[in-house]
Amino acid sequence: MPKLENKVALVTGGSRGIGLAITEAYLKEGAKVMIAARNRLEIRDACEELRKKFPDVEGCPSDVSREGDVKTLVETTLRAFGKIDVLVNAAGIYGPIGPSEEVDFEKWKDTFEINVFGTFRMMQEVIPHMKAQKFGKIINFSGGGDGPLPRFSAYHASKGAIVRLTETMAAELKEFGIEINCFAPGAVNTKFLDEALEAGEEKVGKERYEKLLKQKTEGGIPPEKAAAMCVFLASEASNGLSGKFLSAVWDEYEKWSPKEIAELMKTDRYTLRRKV
Repeated sequence: MPKLENKVALVTGGSRGIGLAITEAYLKEGAKVMIAARNRLEIRDACEELRKKFPDVEGCPSDVSREGDVKTLVETTLRAFGKIDVLVNAAGIYGPIGPSEEVDFEKWKDTFEINVFGTFRMMQEVIPHMKAQKFGKIINFSGGGDGPLPRFSAYHASKGAIVRLTETMAAELKEFGIEINCFAPGAVNTKFLDEALEAGEEKVGKERYEKLLKQKTEGGIPPEKAAAMCVFLASEASNGLSGKFLSAVWDEYEKWSPKEIAELMKTDRYTLRRKV
């Protein structure tokens, strides 16, 4: 049986890159999927291509930083498919790149508007419907997962906030059958990489710029790794797992049994907590 049969998923940032890979993986596993992104043409093209193999995919142009767009997106999904079982918050931006004392503060704030506030708005709008059905899986993006990233302070600060937000919301909603996790997809070659290279060595920094060029040449982490983790986190295989920060590259989640997940949930592993 497909792992997501009869499930409905809403994927923001689902028209390209990692979001598109997740959408395709969900469709392959039997889910119905609504994709959202700001670019209307990208959504149209993505849906047209996906419908060649999968009938149950729809698109809705949306900016997650706008409350009206978020409400319309959720309402459109419910009209199309009748429910929302899975929310994937893949929409995000890099924000300004360069020495932190030199970047535009308003653009720095805009990064939080999409990466953090947009993620929260999406959860806030979907949670009442998940509560009503006593079930839901929410998957948030916490950035590449490679440690500090100098000159990308807006992006990394916003993604760090997502980890604590995920932990907090998971604890708040555990009694309602709603499980929330976040994960790091690794260094995937996406539009983010192209944006960083376009910013140039002076803004990015020589060492980081050379690493990005190498990543571009060698191909980076396949987006399918992130998609596979998102299938796991949306499926029954992850039941009981919530409030964790995982890596699509380093964590061997495929091997976790229900018993191991139950034991894991008794610990602080894969969280921001630390003990002396």
